[in-house]
Amino acid sequence: MTTITPQLREKGRIMSASEIDRTLVRLAHEIVEKNSGAEALGLVGIKRRGVPLAHRLTQMIANIEKHPVDSGVLDINFYRDDLSTRDIRPVVQPGAIGFDVNARDIVLVDDVLYTGRTIRAALDALFDHGRPRRVQLLALIDRGHRELPIEATFVGRKIQTTSREIVEVKLHEVDGDEQVLLVERVD
Repeated sequence: MTTITPQLREKGRIMSASEIDRTLVRLAHEIVEKNSGAEALGLVGIKRRGVPLAHRLTQMIANIEKHPVDSGVLDINFYRDDLSTRDIRPVVQPGAIGFDVNARDIVLVDDVLYTGRTIRAALDALFDHGRPRRVQLLALIDRGHRELPIEATFVGRKIQTTSREIVEVKLHEVDGDEQVLLVERVD
């Protein structure tokens, strides 16, 4: 079976590297304020680009609060409900988040919030690891078009998009580049 990759055309840059950094600093302060500190806090990055974002935020919060904050990784591929519609079936790699989530205030971190299906899968995966006291969601970009009733507690930037547009988050840790782009599928 031949997979046809759609052509993409760049429409513009949504955020530069410095804008991403400033946004993360603001979000780190919002997390600390909303949680009255970071005593019971843990950040969990959703693979792939949520992981470096969670790690950066964890370091920022630790600097603000002057004590370490737990950061973990969540692989949700096994939990997705859209596997049959994807071109490539993911390899399931079970693993621990990296810290105990029970009775903790957890902030799930993802790069883009779109339909809400990734977050639904992340919640299923998270609860298989334990029972947090509270779960909040942080998204660097919220582009709307929800299919499920999911809303982020912390949002870097809201972007209005069409269904043909794609938000591409590029991070140094994953892509060797740092920016957020708006691209469009070209048929």
